[in-house]
Amino acid sequence: MMIYLIKIGFLPIRIWDVLDVLIVGYLMYQLYRLLRGTIAFNIFLGVLMMYVVWWLVNQLKMDLLSAVLDQIVNVGVIVIIIIFQQEVRRFLLFLGDNALQRQLDVIRRFIGRNTKIVDHYTLHKAAIKTALVRMSRRKTGALLVVANHLNLEGLVNTGILIDAQISEPLLESIFAKESPLHDGAALLSHGKIHSASCVLPISENPDLPDSAGMRHRAAVGITEKAHVAAFVVSEENGRISFAYQGKLEEDISEERLKILLDEYYLG
Repeated sequence: MMIYLIKIGFLPIRIWDVLDVLIVGYLMYQLYRLLRGTIAFNIFLGVLMMYVVWWLVNQLKMDLLSAVLDQIVNVGVIVIIIIFQQEVRRFLLFLGDNALQRQLDVIRRFIGRNTKIVDHYTLHKAAIKTALVRMSRRKTGALLVVANHLNLEGLVNTGILIDAQISEPLLESIFAKESPLHDGAALLSHGKIHSASCVLPISENPDLPDSAGMRHRAAVGITEKAHVAAFVVSEENGRISFAYQGKLEEDISEERLKILLDEYYLG
């Protein structure tokens, strides 16, 4: 038996129709968030306009132009995947990482209720925050990539393996100007400092401010390719910035830093 929420004339609207629209709307919104502010967004608009023209040409029965556009549209899906391979990868990582995060939250709540263990998760966040603030005051340039439980193999192939517990002294020593590791990024993964002196892809986003240096562009670049967060300390002015999903938030306060760590560092 079909259950209808409402009936407009001869058009019945089911609960599944509403759910269908909501899911498609959510996916389109996430796609917009991934593409906005990038060159890929302009390409996406161009592809969308091409499909609109193709539909209009078919409706007007313009056979010659329709035959030409049909050949393009027939391979359109493959072309879109090739052009937007990085964005498709980011979108799939976004879906997978969200699912993993929900599972980890459930496990963390279960463990928290049934055992009395040292909360390394809280200690790590405090160490990261303190290290960033201290380096900010000393104007020590730094770049931390918070990958949590995401495997970045294939994205970050460089760097020196550290595999050590997260601590404030170790983070500060990595980015000390005398350290041979200070030029690259430190990768935080699986609750540890996985590696340091990592070379990251540089963002080509033309909308980034002119004040954004190489560290800031590298932070944005890695967040464009993977579902990670990055924290940057400017060597020029000591300001702390935050990058996520290809967006850069500059000059964040200590209170904002704590909020961001609570949200994006999963331990």
